[in-house]
Amino acid sequence: MANLPQLSDALLTLEDRVAVLTLNRHDLRNALTGSNLIDDLVATADWVNHCDDVSVLVITGAGSAFSAGGNIRDMADRSGDFAGDPAECAERYRKGIQRIPLAMQAIEVPVIAAVNGPAIGAGFDLANMADIRIAADTAKFGETFLNLGIIPGDGGAWFMQRLIGYQRAFELTLTGRVVDAAEAKDLGIVMDMVPADELMPKALAMATKMASQPPKATRLTKRLMKMAQRMELKDFLDLCACFQGMSHNEPEHLEAVQKMLASMARK
Repeated sequence: MANLPQLSDALLTLEDRVAVLTLNRHDLRNALTGSNLIDDLVATADWVNHCDDVSVLVITGAGSAFSAGGNIRDMADRSGDFAGDPAECAERYRKGIQRIPLAMQAIEVPVIAAVNGPAIGAGFDLANMADIRIAADTAKFGETFLNLGIIPGDGGAWFMQRLIGYQRAFELTLTGRVVDAAEAKDLGIVMDMVPADELMPKALAMATKMASQPPKATRLTKRLMKMAQRMELKDFLDLCACFQGMSHNEPEHLEAVQKMLASMARK
């Protein structure tokens, strides 16, 4: 059994190659700042990349919220992550919340966000950093930074427009309006919306299906999906050829082929 990292404000489980990370500061509505959740998210991402027993990561929130994003009380007090002059505050962002997008972008396995409640500000952006989002019908989503007189300092503007396109991302960011789960599905923010009590079963069913695939090929495929977004076709095809050569020489490939042949023989 893999050794789990020691987390302070989140819970982590691993079963049948599916890791579940639960943000566990419901007293703060799982705010990412003013808690240890930044460290916990970064530590989990690093652990996933180094643990061969993990094929999928599911992220959700404890309590009624997925994540409220930044701690507004700290903003009001100009304390914590929001303290200091402009240069000091910028450095706090670089060494603080901006570690999350870098860590999330580097995760080598599929990431599913099971959005159980409001995902606001940086909490919305965290959900958008996942590969797939499934929402409870009680979920809400808001890129609300401008409502507080600040910008999406965690990279939210980079992720959202890649998810739903520039125009829709621009409208949500510049109005700061909050959308419910049904509209989020219509906009393409979430793949599916389910009743709250069906959220985790739905997310875990999808995760289990993905986790049943050959693990090394799964990681290579995730890398290809990400790299395709920033590579020219010719260079990308060269990379695909290299990855495919690796895959054809993995025992898991031959095992999958033999399983397929056996299935065909039974028909």
